[in-house]
Amino acid sequence: MELDATPQLSARVKELEDLLAFHSTYDKLTGLPKRNLFTDRLQQALLKAQRRNGQLALLCIGIDNYNFINESLGHTGGNQLLAGVAERLRACVRSDDTVALLGGNEFIVMLSEVGSPADAVPVCETIFATLAPAFALQGQQVHASASIGVVHSPQDGRDGATLLRYADMALTRARELGGAHYQFFASEMNHRTLERIGMEAALRLAVFRDELQLRYQPLADLQSGAVASLEALVRWQHPELGLIPAQRFVPVAEEAGLAGAIGAWVLRRACQDMRAWRDAGLAPVRVAVNLSPKQCRDRLLPGQVAAALEEYGLPPSALALEITEAALPLDSAAGGELLGPLKALGVALVLDDFGTGYSSLSNLKRHAFDVVKIDCAFIRDIITDAGDAALSKTIISMAHLLGMQVVAEGVESEAQCDFLRRHSCDLIQGYFFAAPLLADEVAALLRDGRRLPPHLLRIQKQQRSLLLVDDEQNIVSALKRLLRRDDYQIHTAHSGQEGLDLLARQAVDVIVSDQRMPGMLGADFLRKAKELYPDTLRIMLSGYTELQSVTDAVNEGAIYKFLTKPWDDEQLRGHIAEAFRLKEIADENERLNLELRTVNLELASANRRLEEVLRQKQQQISRDEISLGVARELLQHLPLPVIGMDDQGMIAFVNAAAEHLFRHGGPLLGDEACVVLPELFPAGDGFQAMAAGGLRAPGTHEADIGGVRYAVDVYPMGESSSSRGSLIALSRTGTLP
Repeated sequence: MELDATPQLSARVKELEDLLAFHSTYDKLTGLPKRNLFTDRLQQALLKAQRRNGQLALLCIGIDNYNFINESLGHTGGNQLLAGVAERLRACVRSDDTVALLGGNEFIVMLSEVGSPADAVPVCETIFATLAPAFALQGQQVHASASIGVVHSPQDGRDGATLLRYADMALTRARELGGAHYQFFASEMNHRTLERIGMEAALRLAVFRDELQLRYQPLADLQSGAVASLEALVRWQHPELGLIPAQRFVPVAEEAGLAGAIGAWVLRRACQDMRAWRDAGLAPVRVAVNLSPKQCRDRLLPGQVAAALEEYGLPPSALALEITEAALPLDSAAGGELLGPLKALGVALVLDDFGTGYSSLSNLKRHAFDVVKIDCAFIRDIITDAGDAALSKTIISMAHLLGMQVVAEGVESEAQCDFLRRHSCDLIQGYFFAAPLLADEVAALLRDGRRLPPHLLRIQKQQRSLLLVDDEQNIVSALKRLLRRDDYQIHTAHSGQEGLDLLARQAVDVIVSDQRMPGMLGADFLRKAKELYPDTLRIMLSGYTELQSVTDAVNEGAIYKFLTKPWDDEQLRGHIAEAFRLKEIADENERLNLELRTVNLELASANRRLEEVLRQKQQQISRDEISLGVARELLQHLPLPVIGMDDQGMIAFVNAAAEHLFRHGGPLLGDEACVVLPELFPAGDGFQAMAAGGLRAPGTHEADIGGVRYAVDVYPMGESSSSRGSLIALSRTGTLP
């Protein structure tokens, strides 16, 4: 009896049609509407808003650093992130709002029936807060922020295509601000986008028209004062816009896929300039080249670096490669695969902009960097901001313990340089020492031997410096006359604020301050001086009789000694001299500490290099063991009998065919070959010497084994490897009559 399958078949066809219709309008991974469905809903919402004279807003949301996360953790990790973001976004909106996936890593949220553009702000803040907790991706906890572009209808546009285009422009602007921002659309963004498109087109021709140029900013050694190295900085000499800095056009190059071509040009030009300086008889100086994130992940990069060095005849030590934290893969194994080949070339690796990326401490530990650069954001206020000062000192200490040198970027004043000198920083870079220079200007700088002044070098004895703070000019003048004979470098100020301003510019050992001054009491001034410049010794010289605030300052350690007016000249000179003696003892201890830390840094660097050598040796041993295993297995399965001897003539290897051939003679391994296999070593012709390890050239003879004639071929080892001994191969030539 036949069953009618038509109803079941029709139902299955209907099910497949429904499934196909769903997947054509909804994203399979996130379950969100796709662009086509969202566009339809947006059009309907706009018509409804126009009929009711209503308003709506669109939020275009892009995941910051999505491509970096996708490349670090793989496609699966990227998909997990998209699904997780979609789930959290659904929780941020009302039931009548729409969340959709525009494509790639961009989402769109439509807020229907908003009262004003400001209504979008709390939704943006909610999205930021909702995305803040870490995502579990591929077994790792990963933080992902988002940027949001906001448009409003009818203010910004009345049709869907225009609104979506403007929302994308606003998103681009939010990303340019550094990510984790929301940005409302503004009419000038349209002009900006057109300008960006024009810049991209011109940039594609810039490399071929030789419009790019390199400038080199010197790095000064705080121990010797000399130029230690240079950083190559790319600039674009635009025919109409003039000189364009890297921060304006490099992001455009990244998006346009031009970063690799520009990076290759920078590398070769830097090598070319280094070659020219050396040919001119100048002392060799290392140049650091910045790598873009895409360059760092290019597996052809090590070969390109090696080729550039070889082309211009430069040693690997002449080149350093600067890598930002943002360019490092989240997966430490992937980072090792990328940086390992570069390190194996012998070039130096520099971690740039330290402290501004992700997992900063682990990056110091897990990657073999030679130099760490403190970002200029921490240096800018290092003299006046206790937090920046503490962070900089901590970075220096950590890097030194790991055997790395430390560079401070953005040093623009003598006070910043002196702070870094006193806290063991190795190198400074910034306009205080030198601006970025053209290649010819670098040659002149190197020829002149420009250096930092001696008083800014580490482990140098400084002239004793005294600051007098008093609002009465006659008091200041009397003190200067009294103390001039003691050979102090004397600075003066007439208020607490003026004293703080001077301390920000000039290193001071001892401070003598009045108590009663307009604007700021002496005790408050000395408290602030202690907070910002704790190495100073602070004395109060006052005739003010209300002592509560002074007593509090003494108890807090802000005041080293309190002296009264009028003073006894010799007694005052003695107290100040005593303060300088204490400061000199502290300075001597600091100097010894600097010397010790310098030695420890050198030891840590040597240990780091030794660890790298041992790691490479272990890898080589592992590779050799694998190769040996492959060779043994290959010889084992050869149909020809093969016997291996060490350089003492002892049998070290016998393959299966040889064991079968000599099976009646008992075990062979470990015995002298000429004793257990005499038929292979006839007297004369040097074969007895070969059996004892003396033969160093191939040899062939014939032997009779079990009534069969064999050709015996001897292959001494060691000509192209570190192996010693000989291999004996037997091949059958015939049967004896």
